[in-house]
Amino acid sequence: MDRKDFYKRLWVDESLAEVTGYNPYYLPVNSGLNERLLVKGCKMIDLASNNYLGLATDSRVKQAAIEAVQKYGVSLCGTPIATGYIDLFQRLEEELSSFVGLERTVILPSCYQANNGLFSCLAGSEDLIVVDKLVHSSLIQGIKAAGCKIRPFLHNNLNHLEGILQRSSSYRQVFVVTESVFSTEGSVAPFKEIVQLCEKYGAMPIIDDSHGIGVLGKSGQGILEEQKIEGYQGIYTASLGKALANSGGMISGEKRVIEYLKYYCSHLVYSTALSPAVLAGVSAVLDIIRVEFAGIKHRLNSYQRQIHKSLSEGGFEVAASAAPINSIQTGSKEVTFSLAQKLYAKGILSTPFIEPSVPLNQGRVRLIAGAGLSQGTVNEAIAIIKRIGAS
Repeated sequence: MDRKDFYKRLWVDESLAEVTGYNPYYLPVNSGLNERLLVKGCKMIDLASNNYLGLATDSRVKQAAIEAVQKYGVSLCGTPIATGYIDLFQRLEEELSSFVGLERTVILPSCYQANNGLFSCLAGSEDLIVVDKLVHSSLIQGIKAAGCKIRPFLHNNLNHLEGILQRSSSYRQVFVVTESVFSTEGSVAPFKEIVQLCEKYGAMPIIDDSHGIGVLGKSGQGILEEQKIEGYQGIYTASLGKALANSGGMISGEKRVIEYLKYYCSHLVYSTALSPAVLAGVSAVLDIIRVEFAGIKHRLNSYQRQIHKSLSEGGFEVAASAAPINSIQTGSKEVTFSLAQKLYAKGILSTPFIEPSVPLNQGRVRLIAGAGLSQGTVNEAIAIIKRIGAS
């Protein structure tokens, strides 16, 4: 046993950043998500963040957070089950339940924790989890921790899914897991049909609506509203840190399921509760969505279409998307980093995805033009994209 050998194993391959002269990860950001980001002191157009509705720096949301801090302080210094379950926490759970149209909700410090803690709490060795092969890492890690059988199905492939369900009647319980919006490419799950298959074969559907809540649906209520899924009997998770512009995660479903999780989900029971500022901030965002969503969604969709058109005209290969995401298919990790670097050098912050976030040689550079941007800023981004495409 040698401690030096231990440290030698902790090696980060930085060769890609050295070759391209650009490392897009852990960039120092010196501002909030305003019209222009300050990155290393330089003003950048933000096409990287998940601030879909542009509400992360909205004055009403900030004021709600300030008032919550003044009343409750900056931290609850305890878990929800102990000292953290203030009235603000309880009210937000009720608001979120009403917003997505489900019976009960529990709030966790992140959706990563929600997705990690859910499966080990509800599934065991006698169960099977059938999961879309492209789901988020948080779901994969949570599923692996459950100790049950796992079978992936081809991305959004209903025939493959049904074939697996037809051969899975011997398990105590089968769970079918997917996302609403697959964030690296913008594809949307055929979730209504997946729910129907679950009903046919007695499986339990589980949906992660992190990139759908606040974005999909006529009122921004997410995938269930978008696909007109009524009386949903499955389990629903979502992030509060994307369109809802704060942080945290949620799990929603029938009362019996949520009450069980409140006492037996270790990722909730042993984690300090979300801060009062965040709880109030989410509530304020929900109020804004209820009143202003139509106008916000119009800008969001318009910006997505404009960016998509400029990318196509610039010769880029853009994935088909049913969400306000533009995903450039770049292939190798070298090409992916190179394009992200070119955008960065011209003043656009983007999100490059390489393995293991996406399959090998299926790199992507994602652009999200949030509704908080002005048309002038979007026009500037379009001009930059066209110049890079022409070069």
